[in-house]
Amino acid sequence: MSELHFNPNSAALQDAGIFGLPFDADQSEHIIIPVEWELTVSYGKGTADGPAAIKGASAQIDLNNHDYPELWRSGIWMDEFPQHLKDLHQKLAPLAETIIAAAETGHLELKPKKYSGLYERIIEGTQLKNLWLKERITYWKAKGKSVGLLGGDHSIPLAYHQYLMEAGQSYGVLMVDAHMDLRNAYEGFQYSHASIFYNVMQMNHVTSMVQVGIRDYCHEEAEFARTMPQRIKVYFDRSIRREQFEGRNWKEQVGEMLDFLPDKVYVSVDIDGLDPKLCPNTGTPVPGGLQFEELMYLLNKIKESGKEVVGFDLCEVSPGADEWDGNVGARVLFQLCGMASR
Repeated sequence: MSELHFNPNSAALQDAGIFGLPFDADQSEHIIIPVEWELTVSYGKGTADGPAAIKGASAQIDLNNHDYPELWRSGIWMDEFPQHLKDLHQKLAPLAETIIAAAETGHLELKPKKYSGLYERIIEGTQLKNLWLKERITYWKAKGKSVGLLGGDHSIPLAYHQYLMEAGQSYGVLMVDAHMDLRNAYEGFQYSHASIFYNVMQMNHVTSMVQVGIRDYCHEEAEFARTMPQRIKVYFDRSIRREQFEGRNWKEQVGEMLDFLPDKVYVSVDIDGLDPKLCPNTGTPVPGGLQFEELMYLLNKIKESGKEVVGFDLCEVSPGADEWDGNVGARVLFQLCGMASR
C-alpha cells in the first residue's frame, strides 16, 4: 500500500504495520528494533512482551500527533527479533531465575563456584544478542535511518552505545528513569538492567549524562554519580518537586537539563520513570515520577533545542490484563520518533 491510497483518518487495518502505517522499511525514516530480552529482571517480569503489546496498542492511536501532525508521512517500521535469539532467551531464562533465587536466599554467597558456569552462559548469550543488535543497528544506520530500540528490560541499549563508540561518535545521554542503573553489577549479572549506565559510563565517548526522575537508588550508585560531577547530573524526583513547590517551573528545570548536554544526544526512556499510574505493570514501579505531559514537554524541548538525536530507546513496558501499559508506551514511542525526526 502506498501513501496515495492510505487514509490516516481511517481505522488501522489488521495487516498494517506499527501505528497502522502502510510503509515498508525502505519507505520509512524510523526503524524500531524490538528486543524481547529480560534475563536479569528480579521483580516483576513481562518486559519481553512489551514490543508486541506496544505494536498492538499502536493501531488505536490517531495519527494527527499534536506536536508532529505530519509525522506519519515519514514512516515508522518495526523490525523483527530473530527466532534463534528468542529460543536462546527461553533456554537461558531458567538459568537466570536459578541465580536470582540463590542470590535472594543467600545461597549465592555461600557457594559462588556452583553458579559460575550459569553466569558464563548468561554472559555468552547476552553477548550474542548484543552482537546481533549492534550489527542490525549498523545495517539500518548505513541506510540513513533513524533507529530506536524497543525493550525488553533496560539492559538492551548497551549494544547501541557500543555501535556509537565504534562509529567514533561523541555525545551525551538523557535518561528518564525511576532508577539510576549505575550498579557495578546486580545479583552478579555484568549485563544487568540495573547496570546499564554504569557500563555506558565506562565509555569515554559519552561526555555527559542527565538522569531525570530518579527516586530509587542505592549508596553505591549515589557515590558513583558523586565521583563524576562533570559527567553526571542527577535530577532526583523529590528535588524536582521541592523546587517546584518553592516556585521553580518545569521550563526552567528542563532548560538546565539540556544545557548540561552537548549538541548530540542519545535519549533513553525507562517507562518506570513515569508515574506508575501510567505504567502499573512495569517490573519495578516506584511512587512519584513524571506525568505524561511533563515527558512530552521534555522530548519536545530536545527537538526545539536543535540537538541531534543520535539514537533512542524505550524499555520496561510490561503488558497487563488490559492494553493500558501498551497504550501509554505506544504514545511515548510515537513522540520519540517525532523528537528524532529530521
